[in-house]
Order: sequence, then C-alpha cells, then structure tokens
Amino acid sequence: MFAFDRHPEWNEEYKSAEYTSEVRTSEDKYRVGASAHITSKQEEIDVEITESLENEKISFSVRGVRGAQNIIGTFTLKPTEAGTEMTCVMDYELPWSILGKILDKLFVQRALEKDTERSLEKLKSILEK
Repeated sequence: MFAFDRHPEWNEEYKSAEYTSEVRTSEDKYRVGASAHITSKQEEIDVEITESLENEKISFSVRGVRGAQNIIGTFTLKPTEAGTEMTCVMDYELPWSILGKILDKLFVQRALEKDTERSLEKLKSILEK
C-alpha cells in the first residue's frame, strides 16, 4: 500500500500517481531511487524513495510543493501484539525565516496533521478489510 501508485487510493489529496523510474517487478516500487510524479488537487509533485527497509521503514523526498522545501516523509512499521503500529513523520522547511515558523505553527502543521490523520484512517480501513 505504500507504493506511490497506490497512494491515491487512501490519500484524498492525490488524483493520480505514475512511476517515472523503471518498474519491472513490484519490488522495484520500493527500491531506493524509485520515483513517481503525483498529481494532487492543488499541484504536481515528484517523489523519490531515499531509504527502504522491507516491512520496517520507507522514506521519500518530495519536490514541487509550493512554499515548502527539503521535504522528507517517513513511514515506520513496528509489530505489536495487536498487529502493526505505523508512524508517519513529515519533515519540511518553510521559507521566510521567522514568518515561516509562525505560519507553520498557526496553519501548516494543523492542516498537515489533519490531512495525514484522515489519510491514515482511510489506509487503516482498507488494510483491515
């Protein structure tokens, strides 16, 4: 489900996602260097896997987000007695020095957390079917 071309199934912000790197096998979708172009409701972005540990962790860089830079997303999976615990972390920088930090605290973090929570709930419901 973490393959880029599957993201639109559970992330409402994404309209489509298409690999830009060569994909011959399903494993190729998770290899370091795998890349995709994603069309969202607001913009078009490019993503590339920067770290991949099977069934443990996948990190990716994101380019093309207006008003943000140095974006790294990470999904971490940890087995538990009840199933699997997943953690999602998005690291990013906003320009504009102190103004960017204020905007981040007031608006960006909240919106990102809300969107991420909604997407992860949808992903959870898909995986539990």
